[in-house]
Amino acid sequence: MEEKDQKTTQDTPAAEAAEAQKADYWMVPASPTVELPKPASKRLTWEGSGATAGEKIDYVAAAGHAEVREDAGALKAQMFYLSYVKVDEDGAADPTRPVTFLFNGGPGCASVPINFGGFGPTRVQTDGTSHLPVTAEVTDNPRTLLRHSDLVFFDAPGTGFSPVAKGTDPKTLFGVDGDADAFCRAITDWLEREGRWESPLYLLGESYGTVRNAVLMRLLGERGVKLTGVTMLSAIWDWVQTLPGADLYYLGMLPTFAATAQFFGRAGEDADVDEWFDAAMDFSDSVYAPALLLGDRLPTEREREIAEQMSELIGLPADFIAHRHLRVTLEDFRMRLLWDEDKVCGRLDTRFCSDAPSYAQQDFGWFAGEDAADDAVNAVWDRAFRMHLQNLGYAAPARYLDSNYEKVGVKWNWNHGAPGTWGEVGAPNVAIDIATALRRDPTIKLCVLGGRYDAATTYWNVEHDLSAQFLSDELKERVEFHRYGCGHMAYVDEPTLMAMDDDLAAFYAKQ
Repeated sequence: MEEKDQKTTQDTPAAEAAEAQKADYWMVPASPTVELPKPASKRLTWEGSGATAGEKIDYVAAAGHAEVREDAGALKAQMFYLSYVKVDEDGAADPTRPVTFLFNGGPGCASVPINFGGFGPTRVQTDGTSHLPVTAEVTDNPRTLLRHSDLVFFDAPGTGFSPVAKGTDPKTLFGVDGDADAFCRAITDWLEREGRWESPLYLLGESYGTVRNAVLMRLLGERGVKLTGVTMLSAIWDWVQTLPGADLYYLGMLPTFAATAQFFGRAGEDADVDEWFDAAMDFSDSVYAPALLLGDRLPTEREREIAEQMSELIGLPADFIAHRHLRVTLEDFRMRLLWDEDKVCGRLDTRFCSDAPSYAQQDFGWFAGEDAADDAVNAVWDRAFRMHLQNLGYAAPARYLDSNYEKVGVKWNWNHGAPGTWGEVGAPNVAIDIATALRRDPTIKLCVLGGRYDAATTYWNVEHDLSAQFLSDELKERVEFHRYGCGHMAYVDEPTLMAMDDDLAAFYAKQ
């Protein structure tokens, strides 16, 4: 009777629907005869140009999968990676050379952008804020991070070519803590198989990858894996700033709006770009924040005065700003700044712009995902990636999930219990994890990189979030901030790429 009841329960429509929902995620194919592509590798040579002319690196590029296994050995996922390891004349790697693990964010995004956009040994040539043609040139990257470290680019489970194992509930991987756990296991799997435990270990994450970095900093330490350094590119740490109506959202957006308005000639004429941005940062701190905190207790006359000051900074009409009670959303700004030109500016990099949507396309949720900065470069990066895999002889599947947000990010579990707090919350502040990791291991060095034109992860919030941790002066000396004239994907901007390389070279050399 018990077995019959169990079978009946499993065969209910609800149970079948639940299984179908699980199958909707990208997993290892059910057929045991279908396998992942075999690993592939090839010895290549990188040659510098411009400021790096005369430099030369022999390296082995490899495509393969690292395993994510539970402590008891059960397979949970297989994470695709592309690695670049410097070798000598005999083809041997240096087991003591630094290794950096790099990844994008999303959640639900694969690692192609930071690889073929900025840090890998080959790069797609960009052209300012112009959309790139299919013929965009792919060359040796004169500022590759390979000059300072061996590189391993990982795709998170459910993205790229990284399948979730059959029988694994994706919910155990698609969340703040499950994701960090998977990366921790994949990193240690790679280190063990490649024999690289002697190497100084670095992390480099972009966007949501900085949330992952924050938790990994703590988690790796708790599991006995010592880090040397962590780079946070286009960071976001306190998720409260993403919630509707949050004051931190508006405070962070204002300096980016001001920089964008200056770029398009709508404000800040003749002002130095950095001085203009600093002034907007100060305005958020000293004028805007107190006003927002007062809400409707702010006198109408004072609200109007601040609206006029904001208008001078961000290029929108004071009447509109006052009507919004000083609270201008990114969608408001993107649609209205270039209204008279029938253009909209980007989100990831607000300097990019495109024709405005048609009168029938008024869905703000849809518009928030439309971005000229992404459209301009993403497809050519994917093309360079597929060309690279063919060169390695890697028999890749036909589809690469460069962005799988609808099946990963939409279903993301945001619950996270920061160390020393009273349990899990759905809007985590992982700056607490960063501070905990630094206090536990004051030898870790932290490098924070950001851009003035990044409206996805605004620079004001990054400075604010870490300042709220009240680190000691000794720990603050282990942290460095660098701000550039770029957007979210900083490496699209070639002057920024060169400046970042100079800063990262000093960071890796720092003891």
